[in-house]
Amino acid sequence: MPSKGWVERMFCIHYYVNFDELAQLDRAVKLPHKRESGMGNTYLILKSVHIFGVMLLMGNIIVTAWWKFMANKTKDPSVIAFAQRQVTLTDFVFTAPGALLAITAGDSMAYGFMSNTWDVQWLTWGRCLFIASGIIWITVLIPTQIKQARMARTFIANKSIPNEYWKLSKRWNIFGAIAVLLPLINIYWMVFKPN
Repeated sequence: MPSKGWVERMFCIHYYVNFDELAQLDRAVKLPHKRESGMGNTYLILKSVHIFGVMLLMGNIIVTAWWKFMANKTKDPSVIAFAQRQVTLTDFVFTAPGALLAITAGDSMAYGFMSNTWDVQWLTWGRCLFIASGIIWITVLIPTQIKQARMARTFIANKSIPNEYWKLSKRWNIFGAIAVLLPLINIYWMVFKPN
């Protein structure tokens, strides 16, 4: 029989996670630990939905940015037109639902199992970063990519890409990088929960 802590040493978990501090943190915010209780199951279900939403959101925004970047690099009007349509479509199919799941489940956990949630530093930072990223998506990125998608409809017929598309692409790349970076930083706040 392996000694106690074997799994932690095997996966180097103890080097990154202080389990005593984690248990104290969970007790401090009164998170349920017993799976038998309805509250515990509710928390675990919400946490699972929250993580799934974040995976959907982050996976899509990173992969979509790569896909768009690589399509633009070809300078082929038909490839870019297809990719541009998909960038806009995947935001509505994956990014928006992922964000909605992350927000809904995250806030349900926060308000359901904690009090004074805006006084919790890691949660406040996480929310602010998420809100800032959302503002960039709503005010800059989505309008930009909708314009680009409309322009892309003419690429195949005209066999050319207008300069306006490349200007919009530059703006999308800059603000897109910021909008991706903010939720990546948010992951730090949500996982490590610094005080």
